[in-house]
Amino acid sequence: MIALHQPDPVGAVTTMAEAGFPSPFGSSLEYAAPARGPWNIVHVGMLMPESLQIFVCAQGCLRGVVLTAAEMGATDRFSTIAVQEHNLLEGDMEELMLDGVRDIIAKLPYTPRAILLFSSCVHHFTGCDLEYVFRKLRKEFPHIDFTDCYMTPILRKTVAPDAKMRQQLYSTLHEADKDGGVSLIGSLFPQDESSDLVQIVKASGRTFRAITDYHDYDGFQQMAKSEYAVTINPAAVLSGDTLENRLGQKHLHLPLSYGFGEIRDHLEKLCDVLHIDVPDFSAWENEASEALKLAAEALKGWEVAIDYTATSRPLGLARLLLEQGIKVTAIYADAFTMPEMADYLWLKEHAPDMKVMPTVHPKMGLLPREAAGKIGGKLLAIGQKAAYFTGTNYYVNLLEGGGHYGFDGIIRLCEEMREALLEEKDVPSIVQVKGWGCCG
Repeated sequence: MIALHQPDPVGAVTTMAEAGFPSPFGSSLEYAAPARGPWNIVHVGMLMPESLQIFVCAQGCLRGVVLTAAEMGATDRFSTIAVQEHNLLEGDMEELMLDGVRDIIAKLPYTPRAILLFSSCVHHFTGCDLEYVFRKLRKEFPHIDFTDCYMTPILRKTVAPDAKMRQQLYSTLHEADKDGGVSLIGSLFPQDESSDLVQIVKASGRTFRAITDYHDYDGFQQMAKSEYAVTINPAAVLSGDTLENRLGQKHLHLPLSYGFGEIRDHLEKLCDVLHIDVPDFSAWENEASEALKLAAEALKGWEVAIDYTATSRPLGLARLLLEQGIKVTAIYADAFTMPEMADYLWLKEHAPDMKVMPTVHPKMGLLPREAAGKIGGKLLAIGQKAAYFTGTNYYVNLLEGGGHYGFDGIIRLCEEMREALLEEKDVPSIVQVKGWGCCG
């Protein structure tokens, strides 16, 4: 019998045998765990060098984005325009935006090369003429590139704010002659130099580009010269498609994955597109296999929990580790994605008792840590939310796969897993940092 002070875990805890696809849990009120490492739209926008963000919104809604900029020490690249009640009653939303932007530009001690102007829900409710606003601003300030960005959580069921922000991040790239280069699009972290992706591009004699490489706006504009736009994160697919349509860059979606066969397929596709011979991957595969064996040996007697913020393919990673004899006991994910269907079916058959838990279900904020996933004994978490919910101090601080990719990515991850077993981490001091790895 469950004590009155302990909420019923039904609805917040299931197993692979019972988990539905793609939604193992129903939609309801949402809980925000204090694991704050995942980036929001402010962090993503800060990747554009020499840019200024301006958020136009009601003061109550501005609180979160203002704190984000302050916490990352980037208030010099961030401004706000507060929408008040009289702006709605008087219908002067367009003039509020125009006058606000003019005033901000006039008072800045520098001239930004680009301005990311964020409209909010209220602009779309009231039918604000945003096209007119941007047309006027571009005419008045031809030396500044303006792009439309959105803080509109009401629209997240159509295009997710994260995907939309990654799309707009490249919207100020100018038309340029192509030089055959390859751009990594929509990834927040730089690729490891040893990454299979980087190695193949460089072996082809082409330039590899990523927004994380640039600290000035002119350098950022070099990305427009690339002939190919590669995406590895599902949230970046819209970005790649947009660049293909707007700048003529051929979009290749080569998602981060953990199955050896799928990795080979993606690398062979890249080689084919770049018109180079497919290398012998056997050495890379053997090295990855050896790294997995070493990780499995180190993890004897340990349990592993994985969350979706660590990788876009948590089910695929769980399958890879289980195939090596590593005891994965919990997955934290609110939904599954179509590319993981094969891994989902495999896990249902081979790991039916593995726990599946949401991260936003309201009960997750009330369940004791034991009910939220910690079985007891030694537990390694991969991802901040898994570390928070399980209560373990042994974890791999990984977001969006980090800079890992391909067989080399598996090797790097195995090394990080082994290192994580050697020393406890101060979880609260790490997971409370908003936008881990982002700097202003």
